[in-house]
Formats: sequence, C-alpha cells, structure tokens
Amino acid sequence: MARRTGRRCLALPSNRLGLYLALRHWCRPGQRLLMSPLSADEILFLVLAAGLRPVIAPLSPRDGNIDAGAVDLDRIDAVLTTNLYGLPDRVAAFTGKILIEDVAHAIETTVGGRPLGAFGVAGVFSLSKHVGAGSGGVLAVEHEADLRVLRRERDRLLRPGALHREIFTILTSAVRHTALRLNLVRPALRAMRALGMEEPRDGHRIPPRLGDLVAALRTAPGLPAFDSWVRADLHDYRTRLGPLSQWYQVQRLCALPHRRAERVAGVRMLSRLPTVAPAVHDHLHQPLFRVPLLVADRNAAIAALERRGVATGYLYDPPYDGYLPGFTDPSPHPEIALWWGRHVLPVDPLHAHRAMPVLERLAPASPLLPTASSGLS
Repeated sequence: MARRTGRRCLALPSNRLGLYLALRHWCRPGQRLLMSPLSADEILFLVLAAGLRPVIAPLSPRDGNIDAGAVDLDRIDAVLTTNLYGLPDRVAAFTGKILIEDVAHAIETTVGGRPLGAFGVAGVFSLSKHVGAGSGGVLAVEHEADLRVLRRERDRLLRPGALHREIFTILTSAVRHTALRLNLVRPALRAMRALGMEEPRDGHRIPPRLGDLVAALRTAPGLPAFDSWVRADLHDYRTRLGPLSQWYQVQRLCALPHRRAERVAGVRMLSRLPTVAPAVHDHLHQPLFRVPLLVADRNAAIAALERRGVATGYLYDPPYDGYLPGFTDPSPHPEIALWWGRHVLPVDPLHAHRAMPVLERLAPASPLLPTASSGLS
C-alpha cells in the first residue's frame, strides 16, 4: 500500500478506526465536516465521536457522491469523501480544506493516474471489501511525524486480540470466497441467517438510542463511549490483530491485481445496461468495487439476484438527514439522496455474467424530477 500510494502507511484492524484517528488528528472539536448522506451507519457516529459537526452534503444524481458545485465551501472546515462503490469524489474541488478520503470502496480507483487516498491529508482503506480479507484497514499519510503520532494513538485505543477470534474471522472469509467460487451463495446465506450471523437492523440503520447518544456526546471527543454504535457488524473493529490475520491480509492484498482485468470487464458489461448510473460511463477503465444501477423495484431485484446466487449488500438507506435530525446540518437538497437510497442496486462486476439474466429485465428508476429547491435540470 505504501508503494501504491507513495505514502507512509499504518496497519489497522479496520477502516473505522482509521477514520476516527484521522478525524481526531487533523480536525478540532466543533469544526464542521462535510460528508455524504449515503454511507455506512457507523461513519456518522465516528464523526460525532471525534467531536465534529456533520454537515450533510447534497449529492450528484450521476454518481451518488458529493455535489461539490452545490456546496458553500466557505461554511465548512473539512471534507470526508466516500467514493461510493469506487466512483471517485471530486477531490480537486476541495483544495484548501482538510480533506480526509474514505477509500473503503476505492482501493483500486485512480484520478488522473493517481490513486485515491493520496490526495488528502489522509486516505483510509479497507481490507475487507475489494481485498476480501475479512478485516483490516490501512491509513495512508504524507508525513512521518503524523505517522508517529497516529501510531501512538492507535496503540492507545487497541484492545487485546484473541487467537480464536482471528481464526473465526479468517475461516468466515475463506468460506465466503469458497461459496462464491462454487456458486453456493444461496445455501451460505441461509446458513448465516439460521446461525444468527446477520445482525438485524431497522431500516439498514443502527438504532440511534437518542438518550444514550446525548450522554455519549458529553464525552466527545472520545471513542470508547461510542463503541456500541461504531462496532455494529464488526465487533473487533479496534482489536489488535496478530500475525495470522496479518499474514492472511497480505495474501489477499497481493492477489488483488490478478482480478483487475476481470473486474474491469464486468464494469464494461454492466455499463451497457439502461439502468446503470451515468457516471459509470466515465470510469470504464476502473476496477470498481460495485457498479451502481438505478432500478425501479430494488427489493424484487435483490430477491431475483439471490435466487441466482448473487448476494447484494452495501445499501445505505435512508440518508443521514432523516436518521439523526438535530445532530447534523441537513442537506439543502435531500431529495437526491432519498432517490439514490431508494433505487440504487450495487452489483459486483466479478459476478456480472451470473447476474445479467436478471439485470437485463430490470426497469430503470423513474427519473428524478426537478424541484424548486434542488434546481435540477
């Protein structure tokens, strides 16, 4: 990762811990952070744990990323990009602001030949998504002095690891890859649900527990009080990883380039569908993590894909605006995020061939109508 980004890199048990470290290191409590309304639930709680005020951005209907042209940048201090499904945020538009790149979806995405994660003060990668290592993250920074401080803060927040938990995580990851390779996704999903390995959520969101959240905010900035929200689906997000996990992550990371051509071919195949998000056509050479389609009936599409052994994940609905009102500054144009959150269907380009019989029959989402508030045309 250091060779790829040209930066100094810090190994982490998760992308989540890396985001918190970066937010705390470069931002002061009380500063205003521009962020997407469509991202993993935990990210919003990480921002609050860092003592920052989340400012929810309007989105571009082309790619579901921050619409930099619709934001008053003079009112914000810092920006957290999302690079949704691997489509790049407009990093050049945020010059002069503290820029922290969440590159969880975009470990292989480049802008002008330069990898994402090398534009801002920090880039935070995930090893559990593209890489498929089950856990792990990487924090990439420019300066050695920052790396030393971040390493100390990481070590202060880490919990002791346990070998049996490492073995379980690695075996779970290996079984998942085997199920995908052998087209056993349907029985694997049934088994996970029967064993309670899929945590229930209400509307894809962690229950906010507003009373508890108010109490936790009194301790901010500080991470431990927010653990019960941040750890959702990844209880070991700040557990120290041992040599076995590190070895597995390295193996998975080294294998990543070997599937690049296959992933790009899948992106190009999916780009021919009438439902594909318009921005995908601008990135046909990128090995995207997922290809976002915008479909009329997403629930029916998910069920049909699952019957063909194609699992769907990484759905971020509803947007933050309606999730924690009063704890954020709402987007000036929330209708775009609502439309994306309702209709987006992220498809793994590695499974494009298997998914196409379903995807070719899907109707596109109804167009996003212009409103007086959004100024869409």
